[in-house]
Amino acid sequence: MKKKNLWAVCYGLALTAFTVYISLDTFVLTETYQTDTTQMNTSLFEDISANALTEETTETEFSVIETEQNASPSGRKHSRHSSQEEQETTESDTVITTEPETSGDKTYQDENCKITLTEYYENNTRIYVADVVLSSAEYLKTAFADDTYGKNITEKTSSIAEAHNAVLAINGDYYGTQERGYVIRNGVVYRDTKGSNDVLCIYADGTMQVISPDDYTAEELVSMGVWQAFSFGPGLIEDGNITVTQNQEVGKAMASNPRTAIGIIDSNHYVFVVSDGRTSESEGLSLYQLAEFMQGLGVKTAYNLDGGGSSTMYFNGEVINQPTTSGKIKEREVSDIVYIG
Repeated sequence: MKKKNLWAVCYGLALTAFTVYISLDTFVLTETYQTDTTQMNTSLFEDISANALTEETTETEFSVIETEQNASPSGRKHSRHSSQEEQETTESDTVITTEPETSGDKTYQDENCKITLTEYYENNTRIYVADVVLSSAEYLKTAFADDTYGKNITEKTSSIAEAHNAVLAINGDYYGTQERGYVIRNGVVYRDTKGSNDVLCIYADGTMQVISPDDYTAEELVSMGVWQAFSFGPGLIEDGNITVTQNQEVGKAMASNPRTAIGIIDSNHYVFVVSDGRTSESEGLSLYQLAEFMQGLGVKTAYNLDGGGSSTMYFNGEVINQPTTSGKIKEREVSDIVYIG
């Protein structure tokens, strides 16, 4: 009997030790694979003369898009207050047009990009949308924590953004806790081991596509002009159609979560979307609710990035949303970011 009990105790201790090791190896223990990951394969843009807008056409495009973006897609009501003049509509004009409370703080424009930030409140959740128009996809960049490609190397989204002088940033796909799945950043292949998740490809010509990792190798994707590739997923929208089911979820995640996603309306016209969640004010979104919301924005292709406590949006020097970590409003450290700069 004593031997039997001793075996049970030893087995329990061994199982506990193994579980602790796996947890530490997956989420805590760091490993550096490559440092100084600031290189960019800008040769992808050399043959894309069509995306090199002249100053005159850029100003014209931004002017047209600015007019269009001030209208709320599908009649959605912005959560920001608007002036009395902005709220006035005619019977024939059913689109509500509003501006953020302080337009100077909620918009940014230079010769290469225009960014408009808008807040919404839907499904008992506050949602933050950055509408981004670029002269070239070259200004949609990514960065690793500590400029290092490796395992469990992390920093806050805001810290990585500040280090790279980002105007706008969201968290990426948290590649550092995975051992599989393509990692292509700024035209450089860091991991060529395919995973099982959908892959988001952002091309140097300003387009976006969700593919199966079985379709191409990482090197083939770069040869096809892929500038950024992410392996979290799933894809949310393809060709304007929602591709997730109402009950679909990421792994064992809860149905309602803080979310981060990226989508495209037209070439070099992107939307970055982050929602709050797990708070008394914001319940969070399901994948289907996120896809449905982005479809309402006119998004043609959309992709889910790492959510939960990772979900963070940084704009003009501050964190815009309310990221949650261990039940508190604070940033979680992540492996990587997507940014405009």
